[in-house]
Amino acid sequence: MNNTFMKKKPILSLLASMAMPMVLSMLVNSLYNIVDSFFVAKISEQAMTALSLVFPVQNFINAVAIGFGVGINAQISFQLGAKNIKNANIAATHGMLFNIIHGIIFTVICIPFMPVFLGMFTKEQEVISSGVQYSTIAFAFSTVIMISLSFEKIFQAVGRMKLTMISLMIGCISNIILDPLLIFGVGIFPEMGIRGAALATGFGQVFTVIVYLIAYKCSIPVEISRKYLELNRNLDGKLYMVGIPAILNIALPSVLISFLNQILSAFSGSYVVVLGIYYKLQTFLYLPASGIVQGMRPLIGYNYGAGEIQRVKKLFGISVLLNGMIMLAGTIICFTASETLMGMFTENPETVRLGTAALQIISIGFIPSAISVTASGALEGLSKGAQSLVISLLRYIIVIIPAAYLLCHFAGADAVWNAFWICEFITAVVVGIGIKYYWNRLLQ
Repeated sequence: MNNTFMKKKPILSLLASMAMPMVLSMLVNSLYNIVDSFFVAKISEQAMTALSLVFPVQNFINAVAIGFGVGINAQISFQLGAKNIKNANIAATHGMLFNIIHGIIFTVICIPFMPVFLGMFTKEQEVISSGVQYSTIAFAFSTVIMISLSFEKIFQAVGRMKLTMISLMIGCISNIILDPLLIFGVGIFPEMGIRGAALATGFGQVFTVIVYLIAYKCSIPVEISRKYLELNRNLDGKLYMVGIPAILNIALPSVLISFLNQILSAFSGSYVVVLGIYYKLQTFLYLPASGIVQGMRPLIGYNYGAGEIQRVKKLFGISVLLNGMIMLAGTIICFTASETLMGMFTENPETVRLGTAALQIISIGFIPSAISVTASGALEGLSKGAQSLVISLLRYIIVIIPAAYLLCHFAGADAVWNAFWICEFITAVVVGIGIKYYWNRLLQ
C-alpha cells in the first residue's frame, strides 16, 4: 500500500482527511456514552451510582486496549515511513496477540474482584448488586474490546480513517438501539435492567469487530500472520515502551476518579453521581479532541520516520488550534446549559444544583487542556512514551490530587471542582515551557 501521501499532501487538508472521520466517530461514541447513562439513570439513581463506581475499572480495561494499541500504531506508522514493511507486519501481528492475552487476563481477574472493589466505596447493597450485575457482563467482553481496538489502531496507522469511522459508528449505533430494548424489555426482548446496558455494550463491540474482520479480508493494510510471530525482542520492547506509558495516560483518570469517589462519598452520594455524570458529559469534548489526536498521531510518526521534521511541527501546531476550538465550544456550552445537561440524568434537585455549579467551575480549564492533550498525543506519535506520561501524571496525579484533597479538607466538597481548572492551567504552563525549550532537541 502506498502511504507517501502522508508526507506529500498539504498539511491542513491531510490532517482534516485523517482526523475528521475520527472526530465524527468519536462524537457518535460520545453519544453512546450519554445515551447509555441516560437510560441507566431511568432505572434509579442507585443504578447510576453503580455505573459511576464501575467506570474506573471499565476505563482501565479500555486504557490497556487503547494504550497498547497506540504502541502498535506508533510502530506501524514509523516503520512504514522508514520503508520497513516486514517490521510493520511484525508490529501488527505481535500487537494483536499481546492484546488478546491482555483481554483474557482482565476477564479472569476483574469479574471476581468487583464485589470487593465496590464495597470500598459504598455499603448500599442495591448499588453493589447493580454494579456486580453490570460489570460481570461488561468485563466478559474484555477480549473483544482488545481485538476491536487493536484493529482500530492498525487501520489508523495506514490512513484508513473512514473505515475505522464506519466500524466504530456501526458498533455505537447498534449499542444505542439495543440499550432501551434490553434495559426495559421492548417487544421480543427481555427486561434486563442494568444487565441489559452491559449486554448492549458488548454486542456493539462484537459488531465492530465483525466489520473490521470483513474489511481486513477485503483490503489488507498490513498483514497479520503466523509467519510474523518470530521472536523480535527489540520491536516487542518498543511496543511496550510506547504502549505502557500510553496505557497509564488513559488509566490515570481511573485512579483520579477512584480517589475523588472516596473523598466525595464521605459527604454525599450526590457528589459521586455528579462526578460520574461529568465524566460522561466531558466525552463530548475529549473524544472529538482524541479524534484530532488520532488523525495527527500516525502522520507525525510517519513524517518523523521519513525525516520530515518541519511537517511534524506544523501538524502539531494545527492540531493544537483545532483542539482549542473544540474546548472553547465546550466552555460556552457548560456555562450556558449546565443545568439542562445535569437534568438529563437526574431529577434530584440537590444533585442538579451541585452538578450545575461543578460543570461551570470545571469548564474553566477546558481551553488550556487542549495544549496538554495534543502534546501528549504528539509525543506518542514520536515514540516518546515516557515524556507523554509525564504530562498525564501532572494532569491526573501530581497536581490535581493534592489540590483536590486540600480544597476538600479546608473548603468542603463544593470547592473540590476547582482542582480541575487549577491543574489544567499549571500543566499547560509546564508543557508550554517544555515545548519552547526542548521541542527542537526532541525532534533531533
